[in-house]
Amino acid sequence: MSKHKMTFTYLSQEDLLKAGCFDINMAMEAAEQGLLAFKKGDILFPDKIVQIFNEETQERINCLPATLIPEKICGVKWVSVFPPNPPKHGVQNLSAVNLLSETETGFPVAFMEGTLCSNVRVGAMGALAAKHLARKDSKIIGFIGAGEQAKMHLIAMKTVFPGLEVCRVSARTHPEEVEFIQEMSAILPDMEFVAAETVGQNAMDGADILVTATGAQAPLLKAAWMKPGAHYSHIGGWEDEYAVAQQCEKIVCDDWEIVKHRTQTLSRMYKDGVLKDEDVYANLIDLVAGEKPGRQSDDERTYFNAVGLSYIDMAIGYAMYEKATKAGFGTEMTLQDTMIFKHEQLKDWIVL
Repeated sequence: MSKHKMTFTYLSQEDLLKAGCFDINMAMEAAEQGLLAFKKGDILFPDKIVQIFNEETQERINCLPATLIPEKICGVKWVSVFPPNPPKHGVQNLSAVNLLSETETGFPVAFMEGTLCSNVRVGAMGALAAKHLARKDSKIIGFIGAGEQAKMHLIAMKTVFPGLEVCRVSARTHPEEVEFIQEMSAILPDMEFVAAETVGQNAMDGADILVTATGAQAPLLKAAWMKPGAHYSHIGGWEDEYAVAQQCEKIVCDDWEIVKHRTQTLSRMYKDGVLKDEDVYANLIDLVAGEKPGRQSDDERTYFNAVGLSYIDMAIGYAMYEKATKAGFGTEMTLQDTMIFKHEQLKDWIVL
C-alpha cells in the first residue's frame, strides 16, 4: 500500500442508528464533557459562516467548525436549514453532514450523516438544561411544533424525566399532530398523547415543561400560558412574546454572547433594549460546572435558549463515530491511492 494512500470511514444515518448512536445519555455525557473542555481551553471554536438565501424565511446553509484538542480531532458541520421545505416540498427542513479530520497529519477520518447528530444535540442540550432547571416531578409536557426537533426533544426529556405522563402537541395542521402522536406513541407507549387541534394554548397552558420547535418567526407562546414552576425550552428563532422571558426568574443560554447576536426572541429583546446582559442568569456551563445553582424553588419559572454550539456537535459526532466503528459499522473509502504526481499513468490522464 502506498504511504500516500488516504482513506476515511463513511457512516450513513442507518449505520449510526443500527450502531445505537441514537443514545440521549451518551449525547448528554458528550455535551457535558464538551462544555467542561471548552471552559478549560481544550476547544478551538471559530465563528461559523452563514449563507442566507432568503431573509424572510431564513433559508440558509451554515458551516460550523470546531476542534477537540485533547482528542486531536478537528471537525466541521455543514448544515442546511430550509424552513419552507415541509409545506413546500414535503421533506425535512434540516439536513447536515459532519467531516472529521485528525490533527496529526490533517487527513480526514470520517464523513458522516449529520442530521441525526444535529437533532440529537438539540435534544440533549435541552434535556441537560431541563435536568438543572425543570421540576423533578414534571408530569405534563407541551409542544408548539411537531417536527423532528419536537420528537427528538420529547425523547430527550422523557430520558431525563421518566415520570412524564402526558404530552400535548400543537402544530400548524391537525394531520401533523396526528402523525406526531402516531410516531411517538409507538416509541413511548406509556405516555398519554393529546392533540391540541392547532391551538397553542391547548398544548401549553398549565404544562410543567413547554417546548417551542417551529420555523415560525412570530410570538406563538403567550406568557399567560406558563404557570409558576414551569420550564420553557426555546428551540427556534422568534417563537414567544417578550413577556415570557420577562416573567421568568432564571434565563439560561448555551452561550449568551452568541445568542444575543442572533435572531432568537432574547436577541430581539436585547436589540430592542428590553433585556440586558445582567438579566441573563447563566450559561449552561455554569450549571454543569456547579458554579451556579439551577432551580431553587418549586415556583420559579425558568427559560432555556440554545443557539447551537458546533463544538458540542463535534463532541457528540466523535462519540457516535467511535461507537459506530467499534461496533463494526461504516464503510472504508479511498480518497486517494497516492499523490497526484506519483501516478505512473498521469501523462495519459492529463488533458492538454
